[in-house]
Amino acid sequence: MLKKMRRKVKTIVTRPFRKKRGNKPNTPPTVSPPQPSSPTMSPPRTGRSHPFLFPKTHSSALPDPSPFFASHLLATPLPTNSFFQNFVLKNGDQPEYIHPYLVKSSQSSLSLCFSSLSDNPAFIFQPFIDDLIISTLNNPNPVATHIVSAFDDLSVTLDFPSSNIRFYLVRGSPFLTCNVMSSAAVSISTIHAILELSPNSSCTKYTIKLNNNQIWLLYSSSPLSLSHDLSRITSSMFSGVIRIALLPDSNPRFEAILDRFSSCYPVTGEAVFTKPFCLEYRWEKRGWGDLLMLAHPLHLRLLSGTDCSVTVLEDFKYTSIDGELVGVAGDSWVLKSDPVSISWHSVKGIEEESYPEIIEALVKDVDSLNTIATSSSYFYGKLIARGARLALIAEEVCYLDVIPAIRKFLKDTIEPWLDGTFGANGFLYESKWGGLVTKQGSTDSGADFGFGVYNDHHYHLGYFVYGIAVLAKIDASWGRKYRPQAYSLMADFMNLSRRANSDYTRLRCFDLWKLHSWAGGLTEFADGRNQESTSEALNAYYSAALMGLAYGDSHLISVGSTISAFEIQAAQTWWHVREESNLYPKEFVKDNRVVGVLWSTKRDSGLWFAPAEWKECRLGIQLLPLLPVSEALFSDIGFVKELVAWTYPALGRAGVGEGWKGFLYALQGIYDKQCALDNIRSLNGYDDGNSLTNLLWWTHSRQYEGEGFEKEWKLSWFRHYFH
Repeated sequence: MLKKMRRKVKTIVTRPFRKKRGNKPNTPPTVSPPQPSSPTMSPPRTGRSHPFLFPKTHSSALPDPSPFFASHLLATPLPTNSFFQNFVLKNGDQPEYIHPYLVKSSQSSLSLCFSSLSDNPAFIFQPFIDDLIISTLNNPNPVATHIVSAFDDLSVTLDFPSSNIRFYLVRGSPFLTCNVMSSAAVSISTIHAILELSPNSSCTKYTIKLNNNQIWLLYSSSPLSLSHDLSRITSSMFSGVIRIALLPDSNPRFEAILDRFSSCYPVTGEAVFTKPFCLEYRWEKRGWGDLLMLAHPLHLRLLSGTDCSVTVLEDFKYTSIDGELVGVAGDSWVLKSDPVSISWHSVKGIEEESYPEIIEALVKDVDSLNTIATSSSYFYGKLIARGARLALIAEEVCYLDVIPAIRKFLKDTIEPWLDGTFGANGFLYESKWGGLVTKQGSTDSGADFGFGVYNDHHYHLGYFVYGIAVLAKIDASWGRKYRPQAYSLMADFMNLSRRANSDYTRLRCFDLWKLHSWAGGLTEFADGRNQESTSEALNAYYSAALMGLAYGDSHLISVGSTISAFEIQAAQTWWHVREESNLYPKEFVKDNRVVGVLWSTKRDSGLWFAPAEWKECRLGIQLLPLLPVSEALFSDIGFVKELVAWTYPALGRAGVGEGWKGFLYALQGIYDKQCALDNIRSLNGYDDGNSLTNLLWWTHSRQYEGEGFEKEWKLSWFRHYFH
């Protein structure tokens, strides 16, 4: 079998509340709720030795992290959207997906599940079943919970102090690794019947056959004596390392691969940005031999064509909701993305004959700018970004007369959030988890769509950062004055530091293994983390890169561009459902062109704020806000045509919002410019974060020229990267 390891690739390198926005595109909420009682605050700190910190508050809405984190971790900012978040919320007993296994911790035991997919036209999910339950016998405190003793980008370590066992949960490992730290009798139970338990000659490997057709292989670092009854395996007293792996498809020909790599195990894993559009995975390993990990489909695409040897075991695969997970042997990987253009303006520009129509709309939209009549951090941010778009469009069509009015609007609306004078709401810093909350969210977990419990941070703050970047561009003195506050907002979701003295957790929302963001925050969900709007996630990192352009910060440009590129490719991999897709089951592919909400273990056609049949909303929430970088997100013209054709019939439904229609017409403009313009000109309303000016700018800047367009777009980034 080992001779079939064929391909070498080279690598270089580093509910409680209804979560999503009730996004009514025509009219933003205009509520001005009574002011909440003032939270306890301390003055902001500034100066050379410390970055700016917003006023401190003690939030009553946040859960207490101390029951599940080791004491030495509590003094540092903690993750709030991580792949293991369920392990530290409420009872800590909801499963998380540590590819390729679902893992659940409960009452001093760890349950392991390799789940088959269940699907229908509306959704796909991986149900949790207790395939194997691992614990120790004679535990003096059998109801004790686990403790997170360590975590990093690619792994989490769970300790069971009363059992003296430790689990290294490393993402993408085909083995579950358990360290029995002091002599104990191990118990492995199952809801299935155990048909066979057979050792090798040295009793360091056992084959476990269950009546659900699964075969599991157990390896131990020293001889281990096991016995079993119908549903439980028990051991003699043992200390050392135990590794357990499912045999893929119960196929004996893959057993030699697991045997070969069973003695080398990862305990930690970090992801390092080494240069633009490159990310390196580095694992700390123990034992001896080579390291075997699993790569999801996007990993495999990004590994291709790099320079340092890893070996892809093409036939060695585990099925998953994210596509086939394929074996890769190597101590480090380098993922190399195509570059993404980070520019203020459209990539190819606008023909001058289009200027008059855009300018006419621009003047009207600027004249309508006024004080924002909402205290919602989400909708407020959208309206700031909408105004900022008008400034950049004005630059592009060479009509600078409106810039002073836009600058005044941006200063009047942004400054109160940065200096704490916006009475109805504002940004505060809480140190329990380490990050920003809103004034309203500090006392109400449902306020601001859960911003106070770390839901949707990259969405809300992305809009603010976009507006700040544009204002800093057009008013450099203002930008210098408010740079500390600007960077503090951005760092809440873009901090890269691993230092204990950092004010924010590392990359709050972005998942460095899946290569896209999560939005769920500190809310427990049975299906794990989730994200709805990939385009709003992209907006956050794109806006951070624009802030880098505005401030001449090449490092921020590089990291923002790189994360944007990964977010785009993840959206195209898992949210965009092409007719020919073989990633998802055929029944789901037939009825869907975009995923509504993507969960760790589920794909849902519905949205948080709309049913699945509202296809125009499903399209729109994957496109808004409409920006120059949207070209990259929807660079596949063939898919755009599929998506528009799939969505169009939904416009016949009574009550379809004009704002949602605008996003459909925007995509139509990619390949049928004139028809899209006719449709846009007939609209009588727009999304609260969009405008007629923006739709006309977008459509007039579409220059689809058939074959070769995508390649030309990708190359165009060189002209804009240092604009």
